[in-house]
Amino acid sequence: MMNRNIDVFFHKLLEVMDVGVHAINERGQTIIYNKKMAEIEGMTKADIMNKDLLEVFAFQSEDESTLIQALTKGIVKKNVKQTYFNHRGKQITTINDTFPLYDHDNRIIGAIEVAKDITKLESLIRDNILRQNGDTKYTFNSIIGKSEIMSEVIETSKRVTRTSSSILIIGETGTGKELFAQSIHNGSQRSSKPFISQNCAALPDSLIEGLLFGTKKGAFTGAIERPGLFEQAEGGTLLLDEINSLNPTLQAKLLRAIQEKTIRRVGDTKDKKIDVRIIATINEDPIDAIASNKLRKDLYYRLSVVSLFIPPLRERKEDIHLLIEAFIEKYNTLFDLKVNKVHEEVLSYLLDYDWPGNVRELEHVIEGAMNFIDHEEVIQFAHLPLQFRKKPLFKDPTPDERNTLIKYDDQNEEDVTSLADYMASVEKKYIMKVLEQHDFNISKAATSLHISRQSLQYRLKKYRQKNN
Repeated sequence: MMNRNIDVFFHKLLEVMDVGVHAINERGQTIIYNKKMAEIEGMTKADIMNKDLLEVFAFQSEDESTLIQALTKGIVKKNVKQTYFNHRGKQITTINDTFPLYDHDNRIIGAIEVAKDITKLESLIRDNILRQNGDTKYTFNSIIGKSEIMSEVIETSKRVTRTSSSILIIGETGTGKELFAQSIHNGSQRSSKPFISQNCAALPDSLIEGLLFGTKKGAFTGAIERPGLFEQAEGGTLLLDEINSLNPTLQAKLLRAIQEKTIRRVGDTKDKKIDVRIIATINEDPIDAIASNKLRKDLYYRLSVVSLFIPPLRERKEDIHLLIEAFIEKYNTLFDLKVNKVHEEVLSYLLDYDWPGNVRELEHVIEGAMNFIDHEEVIQFAHLPLQFRKKPLFKDPTPDERNTLIKYDDQNEEDVTSLADYMASVEKKYIMKVLEQHDFNISKAATSLHISRQSLQYRLKKYRQKNN
Protein backbone atom coordinates (compact mmCIF):
# COMPACT_ATOMS: atom_id res chain seq x y z
CA MET A 1 0.00 0.00 0.00
CA MET A 2 2.83 2.37 0.97
CA ASN A 3 4.71 1.66 -2.29
CA ARG A 4 1.61 2.40 -4.36
CA ASN A 5 1.18 5.74 -2.58
CA ILE A 6 4.81 6.62 -3.20
CA ASP A 7 4.35 5.84 -6.90
CA VAL A 8 1.31 8.16 -7.03
CA PHE A 9 3.21 10.95 -5.29
CA PHE A 10 6.23 10.43 -7.57
CA HIS A 11 4.20 10.63 -10.79
CA LYS A 12 2.24 13.67 -9.56
CA LEU A 13 5.48 15.43 -8.62
CA LEU A 14 6.91 14.82 -12.08
CA GLU A 15 3.85 16.30 -13.77
CA VAL A 16 3.67 19.52 -11.72
CA MET A 17 7.40 20.33 -11.73
CA ASP A 18 8.36 23.49 -13.65
CA VAL A 19 11.52 21.84 -15.01
CA GLY A 20 11.82 19.12 -17.61
CA VAL A 21 12.75 15.60 -16.49
CA HIS A 22 13.99 12.99 -18.99
CA ALA A 23 15.41 9.57 -18.08
CA ILE A 24 16.74 6.77 -20.28
CA ASN A 25 17.55 3.13 -19.51
CA GLU A 26 20.78 1.24 -20.25
CA ARG A 27 19.71 0.82 -23.90
CA GLY A 28 19.22 4.57 -24.38
CA GLN A 29 15.42 4.29 -24.44
CA THR A 30 13.22 6.84 -22.74
CA ILE A 31 11.56 5.56 -19.55
CA ILE A 32 10.62 8.84 -17.81
CA TYR A 33 9.44 11.97 -19.62
CA ASN A 34 7.36 14.58 -17.79
CA LYS A 35 4.87 17.15 -19.02
CA LYS A 36 7.26 20.10 -18.79
CA MET A 37 9.91 18.30 -20.85
CA ALA A 38 7.30 17.61 -23.52
CA GLU A 39 6.44 21.34 -23.61
CA ILE A 40 10.12 22.34 -23.86
CA GLU A 41 10.85 19.94 -26.71
CA GLY A 42 7.53 20.27 -28.55
CA MET A 43 6.84 16.55 -28.23
CA THR A 44 4.28 14.17 -26.78
CA LYS A 45 4.94 11.14 -24.64
CA ALA A 46 3.82 8.94 -27.53
CA ASP A 47 6.59 10.49 -29.67
CA ILE A 48 9.36 9.40 -27.34
CA MET A 49 8.46 6.84 -24.68
CA ASN A 50 10.40 3.55 -25.05
CA LYS A 51 12.20 4.88 -28.13
CA ASP A 52 15.94 5.31 -28.67
CA LEU A 53 16.99 8.85 -27.81
CA LEU A 54 19.13 9.25 -30.95
CA GLU A 55 16.24 8.23 -33.20
CA VAL A 56 14.06 11.06 -31.90
CA PHE A 57 16.58 13.89 -31.44
CA ALA A 58 19.39 15.13 -33.65
CA PHE A 59 22.79 16.12 -32.22
CA GLN A 60 25.97 17.03 -34.05
CA SER A 61 27.49 13.91 -32.53
CA GLU A 62 26.68 11.49 -29.73
CA ASP A 63 29.04 13.45 -27.51
CA GLU A 64 26.76 16.47 -27.89
CA SER A 65 24.05 14.63 -25.94
CA THR A 66 24.59 15.07 -22.21
CA LEU A 67 22.29 12.09 -21.53
CA ILE A 68 24.34 9.80 -23.77
CA GLN A 69 27.57 11.02 -22.15
CA ALA A 70 26.15 10.25 -18.71
CA LEU A 71 24.98 6.80 -19.85
CA THR A 72 28.12 5.70 -21.71
CA LYS A 73 30.87 7.50 -19.79
CA GLY A 74 29.37 8.25 -16.39
CA ILE A 75 29.92 11.98 -16.92
CA VAL A 76 28.03 14.34 -14.61
CA LYS A 77 27.11 17.69 -16.15
CA LYS A 78 25.72 20.64 -14.22
CA ASN A 79 24.36 23.92 -15.57
CA VAL A 80 25.34 23.06 -19.15
CA LYS A 81 23.82 24.74 -22.19
CA GLN A 82 22.75 22.30 -24.92
CA THR A 83 21.24 22.96 -28.38
CA TYR A 84 19.69 20.16 -30.45
CA PHE A 85 16.71 19.39 -32.72
CA ASN A 86 13.58 17.28 -32.31
CA HIS A 87 12.34 14.95 -35.06
CA ARG A 88 10.25 17.79 -36.56
CA GLY A 89 13.34 19.98 -36.97
CA LYS A 90 12.50 22.35 -34.12
CA GLN A 91 15.60 23.82 -32.47
CA ILE A 92 15.70 23.45 -28.69
CA THR A 93 18.10 25.14 -26.28
CA THR A 94 18.21 24.11 -22.62
CA ILE A 95 20.32 24.43 -19.51
CA ASN A 96 20.79 20.91 -18.11
CA ASP A 97 21.86 19.00 -15.03
CA THR A 98 22.60 15.40 -16.11
CA PHE A 99 23.55 12.37 -13.98
CA PRO A 100 24.23 8.66 -14.57
CA LEU A 101 22.09 6.18 -12.59
CA TYR A 102 23.81 3.26 -10.82
CA ASP A 103 22.57 -0.07 -9.46
CA HIS A 104 23.73 -1.72 -6.20
CA ASP A 105 26.78 -3.10 -7.96
CA ASN A 106 27.79 0.38 -9.13
CA ARG A 107 26.94 -0.39 -12.75
CA ILE A 108 25.36 2.34 -14.91
CA ILE A 109 21.77 1.37 -15.64
CA GLY A 110 20.55 4.65 -17.11
CA ALA A 111 20.78 8.43 -16.98
CA ILE A 112 18.51 11.28 -15.97
CA GLU A 113 18.42 14.91 -17.05
CA VAL A 114 16.75 17.95 -15.48
CA ALA A 115 16.34 20.78 -17.99
CA LYS A 116 15.36 24.45 -18.07
CA ASP A 117 14.14 25.95 -21.34
CA ILE A 118 16.04 28.97 -22.73
CA THR A 119 14.93 28.54 -26.36
CA LYS A 120 12.78 31.70 -26.18
CA LEU A 121 15.58 33.69 -24.59
CA GLU A 122 18.01 32.73 -27.35
CA SER A 123 15.62 33.68 -30.16
CA LEU A 124 14.42 36.88 -28.47
CA ILE A 125 17.95 38.10 -27.88
CA ARG A 126 18.74 37.49 -31.57
CA ASP A 127 15.57 39.30 -32.60
CA ASN A 128 16.11 42.25 -30.27
CA ILE A 129 19.70 42.74 -31.41
CA LEU A 130 18.27 43.23 -34.90
CA ARG A 131 15.35 45.39 -33.71
CA GLN A 132 16.89 48.79 -33.38
CA ASN A 133 15.62 51.77 -35.34
CA GLY A 134 14.43 49.63 -38.24
CA ASP A 135 10.84 49.33 -37.06
CA THR A 136 10.30 52.67 -35.34
CA LYS A 137 8.08 53.83 -38.17
CA TYR A 138 5.52 55.80 -36.18
CA THR A 139 5.57 59.55 -35.62
CA PHE A 140 2.94 61.94 -34.34
CA ASN A 141 1.69 62.24 -37.92
CA SER A 142 0.75 58.55 -37.68
CA ILE A 143 -1.70 59.16 -34.83
CA ILE A 144 -5.26 59.49 -36.15
CA GLY A 145 -7.67 61.53 -34.07
CA LYS A 146 -8.99 65.07 -33.85
CA SER A 147 -11.32 64.65 -30.88
CA GLU A 148 -10.66 66.99 -27.99
CA ILE A 149 -9.55 64.21 -25.64
CA MET A 150 -7.13 62.74 -28.20
CA SER A 151 -5.73 66.13 -29.23
CA GLU A 152 -4.87 66.87 -25.62
CA VAL A 153 -2.92 63.59 -25.23
CA ILE A 154 -1.03 64.24 -28.46
CA GLU A 155 -0.04 67.75 -27.39
CA THR A 156 1.15 66.50 -23.98
CA SER A 157 3.17 63.77 -25.69
CA LYS A 158 4.84 66.29 -27.98
CA ARG A 159 5.90 68.39 -25.00
CA VAL A 160 7.62 65.48 -23.25
CA THR A 161 9.90 64.83 -26.23
CA ARG A 162 12.10 67.65 -24.91
CA THR A 163 13.19 65.73 -21.79
CA SER A 164 14.52 62.30 -20.84
CA SER A 165 12.16 61.66 -17.92
CA SER A 166 10.54 58.26 -17.53
CA ILE A 167 7.02 57.92 -18.94
CA LEU A 168 4.14 55.65 -17.97
CA ILE A 169 1.57 55.16 -20.74
CA ILE A 170 -1.77 53.93 -19.43
CA GLY A 171 -4.40 52.52 -21.74
CA GLU A 172 -6.51 49.50 -22.58
CA THR A 173 -5.26 46.87 -25.00
CA GLY A 174 -5.50 48.11 -28.58
CA THR A 175 -5.50 51.86 -27.89
CA GLY A 176 -2.10 52.46 -29.51
CA LYS A 177 0.33 52.75 -26.60
CA GLU A 178 3.39 51.68 -28.61
CA LEU A 179 2.43 54.12 -31.35
CA PHE A 180 2.74 56.96 -28.79
CA ALA A 181 6.01 55.53 -27.43
CA GLN A 182 7.59 55.41 -30.88
CA SER A 183 6.31 58.89 -31.71
CA ILE A 184 7.88 60.30 -28.54
CA HIS A 185 11.20 58.57 -29.33
CA ASN A 186 11.23 59.77 -32.94
CA GLY A 187 10.36 63.30 -31.87
CA SER A 188 13.15 63.48 -29.29
CA GLN A 189 16.91 64.05 -29.46
CA ARG A 190 17.29 60.29 -29.03
CA SER A 191 15.72 59.55 -32.41
CA SER A 192 19.05 58.59 -34.01
CA LYS A 193 19.70 56.03 -31.25
CA PRO A 194 18.06 52.61 -30.74
CA PHE A 195 14.42 52.08 -29.83
CA ILE A 196 14.03 48.67 -28.15
CA SER A 197 10.63 47.22 -27.27
CA GLN A 198 9.92 44.24 -25.02
CA ASN A 199 6.59 42.81 -23.86
CA CYS A 200 7.17 41.81 -20.24
CA ALA A 201 4.29 39.32 -20.32
CA ALA A 202 5.83 37.35 -23.19
CA LEU A 203 8.53 35.63 -21.12
CA PRO A 204 8.77 33.73 -17.84
CA ASP A 205 10.65 35.40 -14.98
CA SER A 206 13.58 33.00 -15.38
CA LEU A 207 14.31 34.39 -18.85
CA ILE A 208 13.38 38.06 -18.63
CA GLU A 209 16.18 39.01 -16.21
CA GLY A 210 18.93 37.81 -18.55
CA LEU A 211 17.17 39.44 -21.48
CA LEU A 212 16.89 42.82 -19.75
CA PHE A 213 20.23 43.01 -17.97
CA GLY A 214 22.45 40.70 -20.05
CA THR A 215 24.69 37.81 -19.00
CA LYS A 216 28.31 37.48 -17.91
CA LYS A 217 30.54 34.77 -19.37
CA GLY A 218 30.64 31.90 -16.89
CA ALA A 219 27.33 32.79 -15.21
CA PHE A 220 26.41 29.23 -16.17
CA THR A 221 28.13 26.63 -18.32
CA GLY A 222 27.87 27.75 -21.92
CA ALA A 223 26.97 31.33 -20.98
CA ILE A 224 28.64 33.99 -23.10
CA GLU A 225 29.24 37.71 -22.68
CA ARG A 226 25.93 39.09 -23.91
CA PRO A 227 24.43 42.58 -23.60
CA GLY A 228 20.86 42.91 -22.39
CA LEU A 229 18.18 45.23 -23.70
CA PHE A 230 19.34 48.12 -21.50
CA GLU A 231 22.77 48.03 -23.12
CA GLN A 232 21.32 47.55 -26.60
CA ALA A 233 19.18 50.67 -26.08
CA GLU A 234 22.14 52.79 -24.95
CA GLY A 235 21.51 56.45 -25.77
CA GLY A 236 17.99 55.65 -26.94
CA THR A 237 14.68 54.43 -25.57
CA LEU A 238 13.61 51.16 -23.93
CA LEU A 239 9.88 50.42 -24.06
CA LEU A 240 8.69 47.93 -21.43
CA ASP A 241 5.19 46.82 -22.35
CA GLU A 242 2.83 45.46 -19.65
CA ILE A 243 5.18 46.40 -16.84
CA ASN A 244 2.71 44.99 -14.30
CA SER A 245 3.59 41.48 -15.56
CA LEU A 246 7.07 41.62 -13.99
CA ASN A 247 7.41 39.95 -10.61
CA PRO A 248 8.21 42.18 -7.59
CA THR A 249 11.89 41.13 -7.48
CA LEU A 250 12.47 42.16 -11.09
CA GLN A 251 10.48 45.36 -10.51
CA ALA A 252 12.90 46.18 -7.66
CA LYS A 253 15.91 45.61 -9.95
CA LEU A 254 14.30 47.77 -12.62
CA LEU A 255 13.70 50.53 -10.06
CA ARG A 256 17.37 50.40 -9.07
CA ALA A 257 18.46 50.63 -12.72
CA ILE A 258 16.26 53.69 -13.30
CA GLN A 259 17.30 55.46 -10.10
CA GLU A 260 21.03 54.79 -10.26
CA LYS A 261 21.33 54.66 -14.07
CA THR A 262 23.37 51.47 -13.77
CA ILE A 263 22.73 47.80 -14.47
CA ARG A 264 24.50 44.58 -13.54
CA ARG A 265 24.60 41.60 -15.87
CA VAL A 266 23.48 38.22 -14.53
CA GLY A 267 26.54 36.57 -12.98
CA ASP A 268 28.60 39.77 -12.94
CA THR A 269 29.95 41.65 -9.92
CA LYS A 270 30.40 45.04 -11.59
CA ASP A 271 27.85 47.70 -12.51
CA LYS A 272 27.64 49.35 -15.93
CA LYS A 273 26.48 52.92 -16.45
CA ILE A 274 23.55 53.35 -18.83
CA ASP A 275 21.90 56.26 -20.60
CA VAL A 276 18.44 55.02 -21.54
CA ARG A 277 15.01 56.61 -21.45
CA ILE A 278 12.42 54.24 -19.99
CA ILE A 279 8.87 54.23 -21.33
CA ALA A 280 6.58 51.70 -19.65
CA THR A 281 3.00 50.77 -20.49
CA ILE A 282 0.21 49.27 -18.41
CA ASN A 283 -3.21 48.09 -19.59
CA GLU A 284 -5.06 48.63 -16.31
CA ASP A 285 -5.49 51.39 -13.74
CA PRO A 286 -2.09 51.59 -11.97
CA ILE A 287 -3.81 52.22 -8.62
CA ASP A 288 -5.70 48.94 -9.04
CA ALA A 289 -2.44 47.23 -10.03
CA ILE A 290 -0.76 48.53 -6.86
CA ALA A 291 -3.71 47.42 -4.69
CA SER A 292 -3.53 43.91 -6.18
CA ASN A 293 0.27 43.75 -5.72
CA LYS A 294 0.95 43.65 -9.46
CA LEU A 295 2.89 46.92 -9.40
CA ARG A 296 5.28 48.23 -6.75
CA LYS A 297 4.26 51.64 -5.48
CA ASP A 298 7.84 52.97 -5.53
CA LEU A 299 8.30 51.84 -9.15
CA TYR A 300 5.02 53.48 -10.10
CA TYR A 301 6.13 56.82 -8.65
CA ARG A 302 9.47 56.57 -10.45
CA LEU A 303 7.93 55.65 -13.81
CA SER A 304 5.04 58.08 -13.67
CA VAL A 305 7.14 61.25 -13.70
CA VAL A 306 5.03 61.74 -16.82
CA SER A 307 1.75 59.82 -17.15
CA LEU A 308 -0.16 59.61 -20.41
CA PHE A 309 -3.71 58.26 -20.44
CA ILE A 310 -4.67 56.97 -23.90
CA PRO A 311 -8.49 57.11 -24.18
CA PRO A 312 -10.41 54.03 -25.31
CA LEU A 313 -12.17 54.27 -28.66
CA ARG A 314 -15.64 54.32 -27.04
CA GLU A 315 -14.71 57.70 -25.48
CA ARG A 316 -13.68 59.27 -28.79
CA LYS A 317 -16.19 57.94 -31.29
CA GLU A 318 -15.97 61.13 -33.32
CA ASP A 319 -12.59 59.77 -34.52
CA ILE A 320 -14.11 56.58 -35.95
CA HIS A 321 -14.79 58.23 -39.35
CA LEU A 322 -11.13 59.26 -39.68
CA LEU A 323 -9.88 55.85 -38.60
CA ILE A 324 -12.13 54.05 -41.07
CA GLU A 325 -10.90 56.28 -43.91
CA ALA A 326 -7.27 55.59 -42.95
CA PHE A 327 -7.79 51.83 -42.75
CA ILE A 328 -9.64 51.74 -46.07
CA GLU A 329 -6.77 53.62 -47.71
CA LYS A 330 -4.23 51.24 -46.15
CA TYR A 331 -5.95 48.06 -47.30
CA ASN A 332 -6.85 49.47 -50.71
CA THR A 333 -3.11 49.70 -51.29
CA LEU A 334 -2.34 46.28 -49.82
CA PHE A 335 -5.21 44.45 -51.54
CA ASP A 336 -5.30 46.49 -54.79
CA LEU A 337 -8.94 47.54 -54.22
CA LYS A 338 -10.89 50.74 -54.84
CA VAL A 339 -13.17 50.92 -51.81
CA ASN A 340 -14.12 54.51 -51.02
CA LYS A 341 -16.51 54.29 -48.05
CA VAL A 342 -18.75 52.19 -45.82
CA HIS A 343 -22.52 52.05 -46.25
CA GLU A 344 -24.57 54.30 -43.95
CA GLU A 345 -26.09 51.29 -42.20
CA VAL A 346 -22.60 49.89 -41.57
CA LEU A 347 -21.37 53.25 -40.28
CA SER A 348 -24.32 53.46 -37.90
CA TYR A 349 -23.53 49.94 -36.75
CA LEU A 350 -19.86 50.79 -36.13
CA LEU A 351 -20.67 54.01 -34.31
CA ASP A 352 -23.07 52.26 -31.93
CA TYR A 353 -20.57 49.55 -30.97
CA ASP A 354 -18.52 49.95 -27.77
CA TRP A 355 -15.21 48.60 -29.21
CA PRO A 356 -13.73 46.64 -26.28
CA GLY A 357 -10.72 45.89 -28.50
CA ASN A 358 -10.36 49.59 -29.35
CA VAL A 359 -8.59 50.85 -32.49
CA ARG A 360 -6.95 47.48 -33.10
CA GLU A 361 -10.36 45.80 -33.22
CA LEU A 362 -11.72 48.43 -35.62
CA GLU A 363 -8.77 47.91 -37.96
CA HIS A 364 -9.27 44.14 -37.89
CA VAL A 365 -12.97 44.58 -38.75
CA ILE A 366 -12.18 46.83 -41.75
CA GLU A 367 -9.40 44.50 -42.91
CA GLY A 368 -11.73 41.51 -42.55
CA ALA A 369 -14.49 43.26 -44.51
CA MET A 370 -12.14 44.16 -47.35
CA ASN A 371 -11.08 40.52 -47.61
CA PHE A 372 -14.66 39.74 -48.69
CA ILE A 373 -14.86 42.51 -51.28
CA ASP A 374 -14.39 41.73 -54.96
CA HIS A 375 -14.91 44.81 -57.14
CA GLU A 376 -17.35 46.75 -54.96
CA GLU A 377 -16.52 50.26 -53.82
CA VAL A 378 -18.70 50.34 -50.68
CA ILE A 379 -18.38 48.13 -47.60
CA GLN A 380 -21.80 46.60 -46.96
CA PHE A 381 -23.10 44.92 -43.80
CA ALA A 382 -22.65 41.50 -45.42
CA HIS A 383 -18.92 42.19 -45.85
CA LEU A 384 -18.32 42.51 -42.09
CA PRO A 385 -16.68 39.45 -40.48
CA LEU A 386 -19.30 36.94 -39.34
CA GLN A 387 -18.06 36.78 -35.76
CA PHE A 388 -18.39 40.57 -35.54
CA ARG A 389 -21.90 40.65 -37.01
CA LYS A 390 -23.05 38.20 -34.35
CA LYS A 391 -21.93 40.37 -31.46
CA PRO A 392 -24.62 42.07 -29.32
CA LEU A 393 -23.94 45.64 -30.35
CA PHE A 394 -27.05 47.51 -29.28
CA LYS A 395 -29.14 48.06 -26.19
CA ASP A 396 -32.92 48.22 -26.13
CA PRO A 397 -34.35 51.78 -25.99
CA THR A 398 -34.62 53.54 -22.65
CA PRO A 399 -38.04 54.92 -21.58
CA ASP A 400 -37.05 58.41 -22.83
CA GLU A 401 -35.97 56.98 -26.18
CA ARG A 402 -39.28 55.14 -26.43
CA ASN A 403 -41.18 58.41 -26.06
CA THR A 404 -39.03 59.97 -28.78
CA LEU A 405 -39.70 57.08 -31.12
CA ILE A 406 -43.44 57.11 -30.48
CA LYS A 407 -43.75 60.73 -31.65
CA TYR A 408 -45.52 60.24 -34.96
CA ASP A 409 -45.42 62.99 -37.53
CA ASP A 410 -48.23 65.51 -37.13
CA GLN A 411 -48.77 65.38 -40.85
CA ASN A 412 -52.41 65.18 -41.95
CA GLU A 413 -52.83 61.84 -43.66
CA GLU A 414 -55.04 63.49 -46.28
CA ASP A 415 -52.14 65.72 -47.40
CA VAL A 416 -50.65 64.67 -50.69
CA THR A 417 -47.06 63.49 -50.37
CA SER A 418 -44.56 61.48 -52.42
CA LEU A 419 -44.94 57.73 -52.54
CA ALA A 420 -41.51 57.27 -50.90
CA ASP A 421 -42.44 59.53 -47.97
CA TYR A 422 -45.81 57.83 -47.57
CA MET A 423 -44.22 54.36 -47.60
CA ALA A 424 -41.62 55.50 -45.06
CA SER A 425 -44.40 56.82 -42.82
CA VAL A 426 -46.33 53.55 -43.05
CA GLU A 427 -43.16 51.56 -42.34
CA LYS A 428 -42.44 53.65 -39.27
CA LYS A 429 -45.95 53.29 -37.85
CA TYR A 430 -45.96 49.56 -38.37
CA ILE A 431 -42.52 49.15 -36.78
CA MET A 432 -43.63 51.22 -33.78
CA LYS A 433 -46.72 49.04 -33.43
CA VAL A 434 -44.62 45.86 -33.39
CA LEU A 435 -42.15 47.38 -30.94
CA GLU A 436 -44.95 48.31 -28.53
CA GLN A 437 -46.32 44.76 -28.77
CA HIS A 438 -42.93 43.44 -27.66
CA ASP A 439 -42.41 46.11 -24.96
CA PHE A 440 -39.66 47.71 -27.06
CA ASN A 441 -37.46 44.60 -27.04
CA ILE A 442 -35.51 45.07 -30.28
CA SER A 443 -34.49 41.44 -30.67
CA LYS A 444 -38.07 40.14 -30.38
CA ALA A 445 -39.46 42.88 -32.63
CA ALA A 446 -36.83 42.19 -35.30
CA THR A 447 -37.66 38.49 -35.22
CA SER A 448 -41.38 39.27 -35.73
CA LEU A 449 -40.57 41.61 -38.60
CA HIS A 450 -38.20 39.03 -40.18
CA ILE A 451 -35.37 41.53 -40.38
CA SER A 452 -32.00 41.64 -38.63
CA ARG A 453 -31.60 43.37 -35.29
CA GLN A 454 -29.04 45.67 -36.92
CA SER A 455 -31.44 46.61 -39.72
CA LEU A 456 -34.14 47.49 -37.19
CA GLN A 457 -31.66 49.51 -35.12
CA TYR A 458 -30.62 51.43 -38.22
CA ARG A 459 -34.25 52.37 -38.95
CA LEU A 460 -34.86 53.44 -35.35
CA LYS A 461 -31.80 55.67 -35.46
CA LYS A 462 -33.16 57.38 -38.59
CA TYR A 463 -36.49 57.98 -36.84
CA ARG A 464 -34.76 59.52 -33.82
CA GLN A 465 -32.74 61.87 -36.03
CA LYS A 466 -35.86 62.91 -37.93
CA ASN A 467 -37.75 63.69 -34.75
CA ASN A 468 -34.92 65.74 -33.22
